[in-house]
Amino acid sequence: MFKDAEIISVYTRREAIEDGQVIDVTKMAKEAGARIPTALTAAAWAEAVSVTEELETQGQDENGRLWDVLTMFTHAARNNKNSSELTYTVLVVKKPGRKPEKVTLKAVIGPGDDGKPVFTIMLPSED
Repeated sequence: MFKDAEIISVYTRREAIEDGQVIDVTKMAKEAGARIPTALTAAAWAEAVSVTEELETQGQDENGRLWDVLTMFTHAARNNKNSSELTYTVLVVKKPGRKPEKVTLKAVIGPGDDGKPVFTIMLPSED
């Protein structure tokens, strides 16, 4: 149906990274065990990684939270060998002095700009 259709616009992963809609976390993801390029959507970052100044005073930091997100992802991925999508949870302190809350994330493997596989971690409501 779309075989000869004219492409009028393409928004690449690289452009999404440059625009801040997707955050490349490949370096830390590799340390956590991911073997291919990995990124988080800005919404997933805001929900699971971002830290307020108030939380920083209580020992929370973005590197630690990102490590938790990526470690839980790689553990979930090891147990999910037959699907291009998985969901998993990570515990996140959202309010000072409160217990951690479960945050559900979705990871999808798909083609990157060059056609090679990439992981994107996002909120379950995102595509």
